[in-house]
Amino acid sequence: MKAEIISTGTELLLGKTLNTSVFYLTGQLSGMGIEVLFHTTVGDNKDRFLGVLRQALDRSGLIFLTGGLGPTADDLTKEITSFVLDLNMNFNQQSMDSIQRFFFTKHELPPGSEKQAFFPEGSKILPNDFGTAPGAMIQKDGKYCVFLPGPPAEMKPMFDHYVLPEILKITKDHARMHVRILKVFGLGESELERKLPDLMKQSSPFLTLIDKHTYMDLRISVRDRDETAALTALGQTEKVIRQRLGNHIFGIDEETHSQVVGGLLRQEKLTLATAESCSGGLLGGRITAEAGSSDYYLGGIVSYANSAKEGMLGVKTGSLMTFGAVSEEVAKEMADGARKVLSADLGLSITGIAGPGGGTEDKPVGLVYLALADAHGVRAERKLFSGNRESIRNMVVETALHMLRLYLLDRQ
Repeated sequence: MKAEIISTGTELLLGKTLNTSVFYLTGQLSGMGIEVLFHTTVGDNKDRFLGVLRQALDRSGLIFLTGGLGPTADDLTKEITSFVLDLNMNFNQQSMDSIQRFFFTKHELPPGSEKQAFFPEGSKILPNDFGTAPGAMIQKDGKYCVFLPGPPAEMKPMFDHYVLPEILKITKDHARMHVRILKVFGLGESELERKLPDLMKQSSPFLTLIDKHTYMDLRISVRDRDETAALTALGQTEKVIRQRLGNHIFGIDEETHSQVVGGLLRQEKLTLATAESCSGGLLGGRITAEAGSSDYYLGGIVSYANSAKEGMLGVKTGSLMTFGAVSEEVAKEMADGARKVLSADLGLSITGIAGPGGGTEDKPVGLVYLALADAHGVRAERKLFSGNRESIRNMVVETALHMLRLYLLDRQ
């Protein structure tokens, strides 16, 4: 079944309110294998809303409408849907009772509250456990419309508790979209297209490339009523992709780089310490975002100033004077210093120039050295990144995790 989402509210078009509801709904529906074709945002204008809804009903079978369920005159979602579907608006006493219970006394009811208790005839009412505006779901001529409140704090629990079970009933006999996502590091969109030209052209399974800035999501999709057949097709395509991309694939679906690295550290029974300069603790933060990271991560040292590099990590004054803080030599000494100071099996370091200032002709903004130390020695890598300060720092962290992951895979 094909779906689309209509978000209502002029405030969404003014650039002051972030529409997180559409992001949430699309993720939930995609996870269920329902293909979301369109996102549309329309202001509080009757004529434009009519046109948007009619178009949606012409091309999709499942329409989600968020917002416009309140008590004011510009809340038009139910009224316009009723008009388009040629249905009467009926009063629902149970909904009115629920609205009244939300307030301490009947006298505290805001003007127009009764409006929220009217629905197109035949509606299945969806309780609002966190607000006054009930939702609803209605079916006519094989089309389904779902009314959800605009505030995410009300919309999300209503979807999870009341809408989701109904959607599962509706879609059980329909062909569903089955999806697998491969996380790819170190290859851009054009490189992936060159490595997977035949797969990129096929219609099923269908491949989509999504740039996440520090890595790529390679989305494999197949539509089928038979889940076993769909999973088989996904698995076969994944096998081919893994053969071609190798260790550039670091995870699948919701896995993160730090989660995968943590699993490898735990599996190898190794401990890690970090030493960071330009990343300012971002690497340590990424690692400790994973539950249970204390099993393998002993700690990190943010040595931003040269004096900190010398005092806490044992970096040689001569190295700093001769090669500079942003150098392979200093990166190696930072990594080995962190390993020794924290008594870890491995030390991982980052030193570089994140910008926007501080760069020179010899050492431009974006230049970074990373090093990984173990009991047998230290290896280092030189990288040059582009972008603003935030993007460079994020890319450095992902590169450090990639470096560590490859080291751990080589041990297996």
